[in-house]
Amino acid sequence: MNHPPYSDHHRNVGELTATRRGFLGATGGVAATALWSGLSQAALAQPEAFGKAKSVIMIFNCGGPSHIDLWDPKPNAGDSVRGPFQTIDTNVPGIHVTEMLPRMAKMVDKLAILRTVNHTQAGHNSGMYYSTVGRPYRIDSTLINPSPADYPSLGTLVGWLARRDGYSSGIPPYVIAPYPHCDSTVYITPGQYGGCLGMHYDPLVLDADPNDKDFKVRNLKLDPSLTPDKFRERLSLLNQMNQKGIAIASPSATDIDLYQSQAASIVSTDKASEAFDLSKETTELRDRYGRHTWGQSHLLARRLVESGVRFVSAVNGRSIIWDTHLNNFDRMKKSLVPPMEQAYATLLEDLEDRGLLDTTLVIWTGDFGRTPIINKDAGRDHWPQCYTVVLAGAGIRGGQVVGESDKTGAFPHSRPISPADINATVFTAMGYDPRSITYRMLDGRPIPLSEGAPIREVL
Repeated sequence: MNHPPYSDHHRNVGELTATRRGFLGATGGVAATALWSGLSQAALAQPEAFGKAKSVIMIFNCGGPSHIDLWDPKPNAGDSVRGPFQTIDTNVPGIHVTEMLPRMAKMVDKLAILRTVNHTQAGHNSGMYYSTVGRPYRIDSTLINPSPADYPSLGTLVGWLARRDGYSSGIPPYVIAPYPHCDSTVYITPGQYGGCLGMHYDPLVLDADPNDKDFKVRNLKLDPSLTPDKFRERLSLLNQMNQKGIAIASPSATDIDLYQSQAASIVSTDKASEAFDLSKETTELRDRYGRHTWGQSHLLARRLVESGVRFVSAVNGRSIIWDTHLNNFDRMKKSLVPPMEQAYATLLEDLEDRGLLDTTLVIWTGDFGRTPIINKDAGRDHWPQCYTVVLAGAGIRGGQVVGESDKTGAFPHSRPISPADINATVFTAMGYDPRSITYRMLDGRPIPLSEGAPIREVL
């Protein structure tokens, strides 16, 4: 699995070969014990009642899209706030969006539009961390990277819960496509990897463009020179050799054993390579999604949840492409919103056509919103104090707006919503109690899945 190095410990993992004790640990006692070592007694309890959501697709718009120019128009505000986009009706009387969303306007009966989401961190990476983890990062900064001490993001925890509940697919339960959340390729957003849970809970990150003609995810199949029988023989021999070695009792050794076991599981089956094979889709459907990175990433997300993957983060933009300090309106109109809306609308239609929307929760979100006041460069700046998140599918009650922002979209006027509330809503929709299920930080402290409150209006 591909991920950036975030410490010396993490960097060395990719350099290690299959020569350590316990390569097959996931089927043996030592590694199986380690797999559950981070679980509290509360986490081992099954949910009282399972929700409708089996999988989650998070459409993440890196950089922070303008809520005022999309989901929360302010037609009566002054010229310095309103912007050039007109307000249009939707298929739900009384709910309006901007003219930039003509297709989504016809689907609002499926959407819960949360207009008062807010947090306190305006740096891109800390903002992305807060919006997905549901907790503030220790500093408000863009110049940060993942570490083993991070709180885990929503996707990380959904993958953790899936493994706790016996997830055994040949594909990791948490996938990021096409690239990780980041500000440039130097500063990678914390929280989206395993963090305090350990690298066994890292996502599979594509680091490849699904729109490329020769798109292929690396290392999902055996080398052509190896037959499955020969591979099993080699694993058996390696296991015998490692059993005679000296056991290394350390968290790092356990993590590596589990990580290598997972890699062996992936290459031993064709399930992963099949799920990532977009050539199996019709030309017409691929065209509907859009022959661009975002469109094909959303199509891939649908294929993955169809294959049983629990959480897919479909990242709209490599790095902070929605960071519209300059020419906000021109960029939104010409290059940002059209491919986003095409991919998003088609994803919802495709999921519904296949009977998957009832069990797939789709989240549209980003780092934060943009400033109500238009700056001197016809742009909008960072604004975490109020922005919009949209939910659909998996029993979410659509056709409604939750929360009202003030007359300029600067602050919540009523019903403020935190990222923690959104996470709690997702866990509840999946049948998990976000307060009673806990995981442990590196220092042993039990931490609930979310300290927020589920948004009952949408459930």
